[in-house]
Amino acid sequence: MNITQEFLKIALLGAEWVMWVLIACSVLSVSIIAERALFFMKISGDFPKFVKELTDRLNAGESPKTISAWCSGQKILESTVAAVGLERAGEPFRAIEESMNVTLITSRSQMDRGLAILGTLGNNTPFIGLFGTIIGIIEAFNALATSKSKGPEVVMAAISEALVATAVGLMVAIPAVIAFNYFGRVVKTRLANADATSRIVMTHFGKNQAEG
Repeated sequence: MNITQEFLKIALLGAEWVMWVLIACSVLSVSIIAERALFFMKISGDFPKFVKELTDRLNAGESPKTISAWCSGQKILESTVAAVGLERAGEPFRAIEESMNVTLITSRSQMDRGLAILGTLGNNTPFIGLFGTIIGIIEAFNALATSKSKGPEVVMAAISEALVATAVGLMVAIPAVIAFNYFGRVVKTRLANADATSRIVMTHFGKNQAEG
């Protein structure tokens, strides 16, 4: 059995299925981008303003429970972390810190949802498109070899159609890569802000303990 000939038979079945795979990848990519954009819009807010008001409330001597309730009413991630820590006022430092860390880990898993798929699509759809192009070129040269009229017009149409697969692969990959990089930066910034908020809460508790 000539394995090359067997693979040639498979290739000559056509590359239309590759285009359908790319269309499915495109739909998946757009769906994830839209869902992530809406998610981050829901938890967006003015972080500097929140930090200032949180610090003012802590310095004014408001009870941790009251500040925690106020933080719970905010929609941004950083306020959720502060609310969890303030809710456990009076408990050991380690317990407060761990509760906020758990909230950070949970929030990160929520923010990262779908990003791995975007990264995979961005890295691999160009290769899927290239695979479709190669299959198309194989078909074109096979047509040239078996055609009685050995003119270039036999393969021109087939090659032009084959190159469409590469173009579509890039069209799917570029937005996916841009979105992956953008959302990744947003996640990194939000986690850094949340970590800073947890440090503000812990510093306040440490200050009160020292004064007590």
